[in-house]
Amino acid sequence: MGKAMRIRADDMVKVIGGKDAGKTGRVSRTEPKREFVYVEGLNLVKRHEKPRPTQDVKKAGSQLGGIVEKEGPIHVSNVMLLDPKDNKPTRVGVRRDKGGKRERYAKRSGVSF
Repeated sequence: MGKAMRIRADDMVKVIGGKDAGKTGRVSRTEPKREFVYVEGLNLVKRHEKPRPTQDVKKAGSQLGGIVEKEGPIHVSNVMLLDPKDNKPTRVGVRRDKGGKRERYAKRSGVSF
């Protein structure tokens, strides 16, 4: 385990390695301990799931079983954050703003996220 991940949930990223290289999507969740991100609609894997009752009281019934497609993990080194200015992949830097608070910024354009 190394430095803190600079990619967070709801960031727009471009995949730069693996079977989905070149595709873009929104980060749905992150696993900082394992250095993985989950991107909506990318790296889909099939899982065989048993039908089981749901814990939610509002929804009557149960979760259906069968073959379910869900997002698989992508290592954080295989994604790059998209620059909000021109929507191109950029490296991420961390700096202090006027109030001394940490902020992430695009090294490509200098715009903060």
